[in-house]
This record gives sequence, C-alpha cells and structure tokens, in this order.
Amino acid sequence: MFKTSTLFAGALLAFLGSEAAWAQNAPVVQQAETGTLGADWNTATQADVQYVTIKPTATINGQNPGTAARVITYSVTFPGAGSYDLYARVRVGAAAANDDSFYYANGFGTKQPDADTDWITVNQLNSVGYTSGNIAVDGAGGATNGVWKWINLSKFNGGEAPINFTVAAGSLTQTFQIGAREDGLDIDKLVFGATGLFFTVANLDAGAQGSTTAPVTFIPKGPVLAAGKPKFLGGVYSQPQKPFFNAYFNQVTPENAGKWGSVEGTRNQMNWTELDSAYALAKTKGYPFKMHTLIWGQQQPVWIESLPAAEQLAEINEWFAAVAQRYPDLDQIEVVNEAANDLPLNGSTGNNGPNTPGSGAGNYYEALGGAGTTGWDWVIKSFQLARQYFPKAQLLINDYGVITSNTNAQRYLGIINLLKERNLVDGVGIQGHAFETRNIPAATLQANLDVLASAGKPLYITELDIDGVNSSNQLDDAVQLAEYQRVFPTLWTHPAVKGVTLWGYRPGHWRTAQGAYLANADNTERSALVWLRTYVQATVLSSKAAQASTVRVYPNPATDGRITLSGLSKAAQVRVLDLQGRVVQQLSAKALPTQELQLAVAPGLYVVQVEESRQLLSYKLVLQ
Repeated sequence: MFKTSTLFAGALLAFLGSEAAWAQNAPVVQQAETGTLGADWNTATQADVQYVTIKPTATINGQNPGTAARVITYSVTFPGAGSYDLYARVRVGAAAANDDSFYYANGFGTKQPDADTDWITVNQLNSVGYTSGNIAVDGAGGATNGVWKWINLSKFNGGEAPINFTVAAGSLTQTFQIGAREDGLDIDKLVFGATGLFFTVANLDAGAQGSTTAPVTFIPKGPVLAAGKPKFLGGVYSQPQKPFFNAYFNQVTPENAGKWGSVEGTRNQMNWTELDSAYALAKTKGYPFKMHTLIWGQQQPVWIESLPAAEQLAEINEWFAAVAQRYPDLDQIEVVNEAANDLPLNGSTGNNGPNTPGSGAGNYYEALGGAGTTGWDWVIKSFQLARQYFPKAQLLINDYGVITSNTNAQRYLGIINLLKERNLVDGVGIQGHAFETRNIPAATLQANLDVLASAGKPLYITELDIDGVNSSNQLDDAVQLAEYQRVFPTLWTHPAVKGVTLWGYRPGHWRTAQGAYLANADNTERSALVWLRTYVQATVLSSKAAQASTVRVYPNPATDGRITLSGLSKAAQVRVLDLQGRVVQQLSAKALPTQELQLAVAPGLYVVQVEESRQLLSYKLVLQ
C-alpha cells in the first residue's frame, strides 16, 4: 500500500506540475491601442473593433520607423519563462501592396527609431494571413486586403528573417515596440503564443491556448503533375504558394521576389531572401528556374526614376551584374516584361498606366534608347545587356493579351523578330491570365499560338490562372473546372509550347478574390486541380513538330480556295480557322489518307488544324 500510494502521489504531482507549466505558457494578448502611442499614431473604432493606424505621410523610411513619433511602446507581463511567437491581427487598406508593411522590434527593450538593426521589416502582408477555419495560423495563409486577419510574424519573412522572443524566469515584464512603415495598415491586437504550439484563428481571437498537435489537414503526396512529360508544368513561388509546392510542380518562377523593386527598394540595399529560397528549391530538386523579371514598367525602384539617364543605365548594368553574380546558373530569364503594354516611362498611358512619378515605373525608357529607329530600341538594348551578362541562360520576352487578338499577336511577333534577327531571344513568354482568356474561343487561342510559333522559337505559357467564382461572385468549383477544361488543353498540347507555369495555386493568389486558386487553405484540392492531374498524366504529348508529320497541305499558297490534305490516315478531325480563331470549315477525316477541301472564303492567311494521335498539329495556309 505504501509503495502504491507513493507512486500515485508522485504521478499526481507530476501531472499538476505539467498543468502549471501549461498555465505559465498561456498566450499573452496585447490590444494595440493600450500601448504608449507616438504622436503619428491614431486610435480608431469600427464595428466594435478598436485599433491603431498611422497618419498618412508622403515618405517612409526603408528600414526603420525613423522617429519616436512612429513608434508604439508596450509593457508586457508574461505568465512564465519560455519562447514565444508573435502573432498580429491586422487589416490591409485599399491600396493593397502600398498599405501592407510595418516594423516590430528585434527583441525586447527600448529601440532606437532610426537604427536598422533594431527593427524587423514586415512587408507583403497584403496576400497573407488567416481569417477563419480550423487550421493553424502557421506560415503565410492566403487572406488579402480589407479583412481582419491573423499572421504568425515569427514564421513569416516579409523582408527580413523573423524571430521568436525569449523570456527569462527573472524578467517576466518586458518592453516591446512596433513601428510604422506604410500608412493604410490597421493593427487590432498582438498575441505572444508559446513557441511550438499551434494556434487557430479562434484560439487567437479568444486569447485561448493553442494545441501541441497541428489540426488535421489534407496532405498532398505527389508526384508532380507533369511527371514523365516532355514539357514542364510549373508554379509561381512565394510565401503563400510554398506549401506542398513539390507535390505539384516541376518548374519554379518567383512571383514578386525577382522584381527589381522587391530586391533593391532602397538603393544599394539588396533583399535576396525570397529569391534565394526559390532558386535553392529549383537547384536542389533539379527543376528549371526562370528569373522574373529584369526590366518592366511596374514594381521598379522608385529611387531610380529621377536619376540622369547615364546614371540610370549604370544602375541597370549593376542590377544585371548583381543577379548574374548571385545566380550563376539561371535556366531562363524574362528579360523584358510587358513591353507592348507597360513602358518603363513616367507619363506612359499603356494598359497598366498611367505611370505617374513614384508609381514604380522605373522611368528609364530613354536611358535604354527609347523607341529609336526600330520603335523598340529600348527592348533591344535590354536584351543586348542580358546576352552580355547571362551568356548561358535562355532569354525570354513576356507579355499578355497576345493570344487573344491577332492584332496583338502580330505586333508581338514584330518585336520577337527584331530580337531574333539579332540573335537575342531564345523563347517567347505568353501570359494566360483569366481576364485575357475569358470568353475567347479556344480556336482563337490556337490560331494566335500558331502566329507566334512562326518565329521558330519555343513558346512558354508563363502566367496561367483561371477564376473560380460564378456570376454572383461566389466560389464555384464547377465554373472553374469547365473553364480549365475549355482553355488548358489548347495551351498544353500545342507542339510549340514547351512549358506552362501557373501563376499561383493556393489562397494568397493575386486573384484570390476571383477564386483563381486550385487548392483550399486546408490543402484540399478543388475540382479543377483533381481534373488537371488526371488530364496531364493521361494526355500523350509528342515532341515532334508539325513539320515532321506525314500530313501535307497543297498547293500552298492556293489560288482558288481548293486544297488537298494527304497523310491523314491517323487523323481524327480537320479544321480550318481564320486568324480570329473562327472555324470556317471542319470535317472528320474518317481514316481516309487524302481529303480535298473547297474553301469559300476571302484571300488571306488561315490555319489548318489536324488532330492526330492525341496531339494537335497546325499548318499555315495562304489563300491568294
């Protein structure tokens, strides 16, 4: 009896001791407005939420708050010693990426407002965070702007490496500070939660303890969607898109991390963190890596806009050289992005304009030669520099709207041919955003792909996304599935297309509000993603070009609209399209080796499509 009682008592003490330790690690909730606010901070209340926000200002410090007026100081008392993660409930304003950053102190204690090393920069909050659900606030999440959301700042790299906070047994009361960066960011509350525990949104809202085990979620196992295929199916790599990337994709493109404004927002201060991460993944896994992007009329450093042209060109050379030195084994580089839509020129009123001073347009158009004698000298100069600094990389140009309109395709082809004549371009990037392809017949996409393929360079679909909401703006898997089934096969099976890159697949996607993500926040797969895996694996692709097929179209040019097609013994269907993608004649081949067609159409350029052995072959046809 004595031994049993002793054992029971010892077990009881151990249990009570563990409960005491658990209680000591209870989360510490700090309402944002309860600190000592610097003069530039305001307190506001909306829908029973009281929060703090910074007064609007024309300028921000790049790496620190700058003055005491932009700092809030808290005295935080912890229930026990240990390591804590820092969580924040924030709301990003209407300006999205221009409203989504602040600083927190690099450890406890009073910090110098203008000392870079005293502060951790938290940027890019617009596309991360958690609003609800029984999943841990752990990593990036996928909430956007205009909503209250939680973020684990100790696990989110928003420009600088995050930290945990260690509390010593003899120092349970600590000074903690946050600082303002961009205006438009609202902060409701901060929570210090024990490191190693998993907190849901409900836990953090209530100030309740987290769990030692992560909530159960779906875990994709792979393999990658395009395993064993002769072309890649890649993904964009960023904080929201990192989870389970390797279960789906075998090519890597950084989302924002490779844009000049992201790397060198402050002159001569380089932030390579996210770009390093994307590059390292590609090299570790053996995936092709595409640098996005060197030259663009958006998301460029603001500081370069007002420099003299000669100094701008010197800085462009420095930018190219820095990328080349840090990433010596780049597979592909998008040298110029959206040349036909967004000039790097203040005052330009392209489709993304107007480019106003301070907007990040770069304003270095003239430094690269402007229009010049070709109309595109600035593009040619960009590629000449790229060939100089990246002699082993595949150089790509990239743009949108170029497979939805023959006029746009022909203009883009003209730029491509200017580069081709100078041996400066190795591949053609074609964006495929939902706002481009919606309501455009697949035959139109096919015809314009054929136009661009006529340059003889491989094509890459670089930024594919397809929305998934219905006419009431409600998430709708059936709508997204139908559009994927309508659009994707044309892009994937075209013989000139050598790879497709999805511009995000999880919440945090730049078109999250339009439902363009393929996997939910709990990792479960939407219908389009389930179909995409099956379709890509089941579809047989041939690396042979149409020219290697036995199919022949003659005479070509044809003078009276009468043509003969031979070599059709393996063909299932034949279509003739005009350059607007409209079918002007269609027939089933019926395994007959030769077919004659009489086309009652106007003279001009047409496309003959032959469906053969589960691939789509295309031929240009000239009618005189």
